Amino acid sequence: MTAPTTKTSGGNAAFHNFHNDFAHIADPNERRRLALAEIDKAPFGWYHVRACVVAGIGFFTDSYDVGADRKIQIFAINLVSAMLGVVFFNDSKSKGKTPTNSDTAIKVATSGGTVLGQLGFGYLADVVGRKKMYGLELIIIIFATLAQALSASSRAMSITGLLIFWRVIMGIGIGGDYPLSSIITSEFATTKWRGAMMNAVFAMQGFGQFAAAIIALIVTAGFKESLMTGASPATCTGVCQLAVDKMWRVIIGFGAVPGCIALYYRLTIPETPRYTFDVARDVEKAHQDAEAYLKGKAEGHPDEITRVTTIAQAAPALETPKASMRDFWAHYSQWKYGKILLGTAGSWFFLDVAYYGLGLNNSIILSAIGYAGGKNMYEVYYNTAVGNLIITCAGAIPGYWVSVATIDTLGRKPIQLMGFTMLTILFIVIGFAYNKLLGDHGHALLALYVIAQFFFNFGPNSTTFIVPGECFPTRYRSTSHGFSAASGKVGAIIAQVVFGPLRTRGATKTNANPWINHIMQIFALFMLCGIFTTLLIPETKRRTLEELAGEVPGTANYDPVMAGHSTDKNYRGGSEDAEHEAVHADKSV
Repeated sequence: MTAPTTKTSGGNAAFHNFHNDFAHIADPNERRRLALAEIDKAPFGWYHVRACVVAGIGFFTDSYDVGADRKIQIFAINLVSAMLGVVFFNDSKSKGKTPTNSDTAIKVATSGGTVLGQLGFGYLADVVGRKKMYGLELIIIIFATLAQALSASSRAMSITGLLIFWRVIMGIGIGGDYPLSSIITSEFATTKWRGAMMNAVFAMQGFGQFAAAIIALIVTAGFKESLMTGASPATCTGVCQLAVDKMWRVIIGFGAVPGCIALYYRLTIPETPRYTFDVARDVEKAHQDAEAYLKGKAEGHPDEITRVTTIAQAAPALETPKASMRDFWAHYSQWKYGKILLGTAGSWFFLDVAYYGLGLNNSIILSAIGYAGGKNMYEVYYNTAVGNLIITCAGAIPGYWVSVATIDTLGRKPIQLMGFTMLTILFIVIGFAYNKLLGDHGHALLALYVIAQFFFNFGPNSTTFIVPGECFPTRYRSTSHGFSAASGKVGAIIAQVVFGPLRTRGATKTNANPWINHIMQIFALFMLCGIFTTLLIPETKRRTLEELAGEVPGTANYDPVMAGHSTDKNYRGGSEDAEHEAVHADKSV
């Protein structure tokens, strides 16, 4: 017998439900092949643009909320942290400056939460489905963002403790956005332009940075008269302090606005066809859920006997292996697959250590372009906002969009290798000639900084996000992407906790950052290591996700086990497991 015709719920202007287009075909393998071919060969159109915008809004929000997410000198939270000093630490001891330990803890809190979100959401998206998890992470971000904006200290709780708590929660939501946005975009994208679509989603980070600086500039101008009454953080009291308290709340709170706009589209997407075919084989439940959705109910309640019968018919018929812990370890214990995970995770780790660490130079760069300090608090905040606008527009945004334009022609692997190579050279020059570069008001250092920003984004910063969303099989794609992203965030935490304090080791009045040249030299070594981990990843340019997973006969990396044609059922964990589960469920009924 063959599985009955069933349809799945969801679908909107941004994400079309391709699965339903072929629900009338009885053979599940043929239905799978036709549906996926329709996606892979679809001409690029407004549908793809809308999908990129919906997914990219999440990264816009992420980047706004944490400033650039991937820098140690995080702009939005850096500016907010300085404002918190004026509002909550304006005493004789702190003199309007946030204590170093509190400042570091607030910044690291987001990264710590992000690691949890990347691992947790990555795993859950493979277990319960992309559709069920997508939107949940955005709700968490919106809620935690608003909670931060409404936080205040009390006798029982300091503002530092409250912000750390909410930024951990927000980090969990941000972490979930990494694997979910990546794999949902890749599984809906056309093969020809899949890299550009995924890169465009990630490139929204640049606009998030830009928006954060613009909002900071607007609120600074709005409170100009009040801010001018304070000559320094220590003297910013009265109306100046009140203005700063309002400013940081507006800057943080505005980060929830773009998320609210995109939330509807995320909550109403269909399940990706690849997940529906390869992992979620309970088609009867999906059909009943679709009917319940149209009636405004939470879920469907199918007849259990019919449901078990459908599972028994459809699950063994599908050729792709079934996800299981045994299959997971058997898959990645093979070097040809394990090395890819090592390559994606290792590359992301080495990248993020240096990417966050490069921000250690931000204060020096702002001084070099004349946007540091000021005669009063208005000039201080104005210069900080404008300076970050210039830095973002000079290196970050161009790098992102050059990568978008070339990723599907040059390829992921060449761009990543080129980026790591250029960054190795740049960090060697910065590290060994740091003191000389500071001459002439730091203009030479500024030039190298902008070039480094460009090759980070037209290089491994973009490709480390894209490749993990393409090169793994559907049943483990989200988990593997989440693990790779979490490895990168661990590198970011190391940069924040270790290299941040290390730069001031042995500081004097004439040299506040005596170790920064040695840190840049260490980063050069990290970039060199990134070259070697890049050699472990495959080139994914214009190859279908099934071909990359080894499921397409006649291709170079075809693997009969991955295609479900192997007789080694101990490895496959597919048909026998599915039949056993169906029989067990039948007995329970």
